[in-house]
Amino acid sequence: MSVLPTPPAPGAGATPDDVVAWVREHLGDLAREGADGLRPGLVRGGQTAADAALAALDVTGYARSRSTVLPESRRGATRMSPYVRHGLVTLPELWDAVAGAPSRDRGRYRDELLWQEYARHLYARVGPDLGRSVRREQPRPERWPEPLRTDMACNAFLVESLTDDGWLVNQTRMWLAAQWSVRAGAEWRTGEDAMFAHLLDGSRAANRLGWQWTVGTGSGKPYGFSRWQVEKRAPELCRGCGLRDACPIQDWPEAPVGPPVADGPDLGRGPVPGGPDDLERAEVADGDGADVVWLTAESLGASDPALAADPDRPAVFVLDEPLLARLRLSGKRLVFLAECLGDLALERDLEVRRGDVVGELAGRRLATTYAPVPGWARRRARLDVRELHPWPWLVRPRESTVRSFSAWRRTAGR
Repeated sequence: MSVLPTPPAPGAGATPDDVVAWVREHLGDLAREGADGLRPGLVRGGQTAADAALAALDVTGYARSRSTVLPESRRGATRMSPYVRHGLVTLPELWDAVAGAPSRDRGRYRDELLWQEYARHLYARVGPDLGRSVRREQPRPERWPEPLRTDMACNAFLVESLTDDGWLVNQTRMWLAAQWSVRAGAEWRTGEDAMFAHLLDGSRAANRLGWQWTVGTGSGKPYGFSRWQVEKRAPELCRGCGLRDACPIQDWPEAPVGPPVADGPDLGRGPVPGGPDDLERAEVADGDGADVVWLTAESLGASDPALAADPDRPAVFVLDEPLLARLRLSGKRLVFLAECLGDLALERDLEVRRGDVVGELAGRRLATTYAPVPGWARRRARLDVRELHPWPWLVRPRESTVRSFSAWRRTAGR
């Protein structure tokens, strides 16, 4: 067992260098780049940064500019996704925050929020099966020797943005996934793993759904990445590319739809797990109540339901050493996570531990918030959870189909 000192808090004036130093000392051996390669990403973590981003949110022009890649000054993407990923800002909060935006922009932005919610419903329903092709097998074009040739300016830009910033505009996520699998024929799961390791907003739900939709394993229609998209969304990349007169992606890719999956998960009408049965109040076990809040990576915001239920109750977060050792996340993600923990400790008595989650929490009476991820359910079954609080869904779970976003949305009630 290992109790760690509290990370430096951005909300108390800690600099990114302060947080990097903390991560280097306590988690550097788990970082993909190693302790000496640690650096922060593009988006600062913590509730202070999340609150500032939410207060400044303005989606005017979003419908027109949300897919712009370059120049950066014209991008409409909001960069709120890392805060959503870790529960510092909820989807219902974002939904309400754009209520006064122009109708077209509000509609397009809320479409993206619903897509994120659909990903959570799908993942809660099928769990680890989202890590295998759900509807169609991957198309198998002739494989490129290098899936992401960096002599192509577009590919070099994708790799640099992902590995240096830890964040990509949605358009470029599609480019990378399509280049990797639809054009180059590389295994989609391998590419998804690599992207997940670097993204500050990396979640298996959203990332796997995005890859499966782009590659065609989830949608039945591969995304046709070509020079046309780059010239439309980031024309300066083509202008400065050494291969502009011999572009390897000049034409649409030849990517026939893959064959149907023989034993895919059931995506038809069925229940989506959602935490407490009534979805309104916490489930409280008989006997002695909880004495500590178990926080997860999905619930690091100050408004987490289990935290809010008792402002005086201490909290504990366990950095899952076996999981982190297996995933080898980028240090950027670990820095962002440490910033979230540091800020949270300003408002709450917070204990940060490193080790196996079940072992570190054994014997403690826990309050926690439901999380729509299979790992949470497995651990909860082995822990003494006395209070289970409902997840702040944007769309309440119900008997519905998750076969496609459009089919799910027709029953969403939003």
